[in-house]
Amino acid sequence: MRRGTLLIHNGHETDPASGALGVPLIQTSTFNQAAYFNAGPDAKAPEFDYARSGNPTRKALEEIIASLEGGAAGYAFGSGIAAISSALGIFSAGDHVIAAEDIYGGSYRILNTFYSRWGLEHTAIDSARPEEIRRALRPNTKALFLESPSNPLLKISDLKTCIGIAKEAGLISVVDNTFMTPYLQRPLELGADIVIHSATKFLGGHSDVVSGLAVCATRELGKRLYAVQNGFGAVPGPWDAWLVIRGIKTLRVRLEAQEKAARFLCEGLREHPAVAAVYYPGLEDHPGKKIHDAQASGAGAVFSFKTKTAEQALRFLGRVRLAAAAVSLGGVETIASYPVRMSHASIPQAERERLGISDTLIRISTGLENPEDLLEDFEQALGEV
Repeated sequence: MRRGTLLIHNGHETDPASGALGVPLIQTSTFNQAAYFNAGPDAKAPEFDYARSGNPTRKALEEIIASLEGGAAGYAFGSGIAAISSALGIFSAGDHVIAAEDIYGGSYRILNTFYSRWGLEHTAIDSARPEEIRRALRPNTKALFLESPSNPLLKISDLKTCIGIAKEAGLISVVDNTFMTPYLQRPLELGADIVIHSATKFLGGHSDVVSGLAVCATRELGKRLYAVQNGFGAVPGPWDAWLVIRGIKTLRVRLEAQEKAARFLCEGLREHPAVAAVYYPGLEDHPGKKIHDAQASGAGAVFSFKTKTAEQALRFLGRVRLAAAAVSLGGVETIASYPVRMSHASIPQAERERLGISDTLIRISTGLENPEDLLEDFEQALGEV
């Protein structure tokens, strides 16, 4: 099946017990095990005993995302950062992780605060230069953490090349695939070991749920991740899992329309005198576009642009009407965020500036509004130069 069909026909389109066209919402914290105790000493333990360890609705979501990414096992978490933290949780004190320098701000924060206190070391590298991975290798290096396109400057990393270097060194490669979703990019097919999603974003798709997902390439690695999931307990409730399942069904139509609108907005903004630069892998002159096109089937719906002054950026965020000035992305409504005060505020200012995350940078997650209306609104928000 093609990917758009697989979003709907993935083994969970019909409830086998009732014939309902949808996954049942099993809202419970525990499960009756009387049948197990009545079945004798050789009885197999029940699949579900306590909802932190497993829930039928959550299991359906986990199987769906594993199917979409082409992995052996999927796991759901209470948020995207819970999924990232749990994936990092399979490593030990004294281990070393190589991470892309321009990853999501929450990933930067968890590496530099929580995990650094527990003795997990890491080195930040420019993953657009794969040779930097080799230079960062240490005897205790265990993992490579990537994100492409990056957040918020949409930098492209050659995933296949980077993952190939990781495999040569015996590393576990982890890729945050939130921006692209499995509809546009599948890192496991490029050799990755673990793929992460903030399901809060495009997979949920309606700005009404917080959830995270991870998919492992092998059952063996999945057992390690499940031990963290079950031990930490950072899992979603069944209602949140159900909302993500619902959102996945419309991912194709949403993302295709949003990507088309993002291209339109990028082309329009490039002509505005207040705009200094636009960052979007769908633009012909975007650095890394050739690499991105080889590893993904679309450019996605997120782009960033820089105004010529910080005053213009703040004016835009205060005056824009058809975009919410907010954190997050991937909803049906357009969202304009200000990384220096929002997603990347935890990164020290000097480091942000080195990476190009300036006070003139605005990140846009394109929604489903009419793109012509959005461009007119953006132009009035930017105002006179």
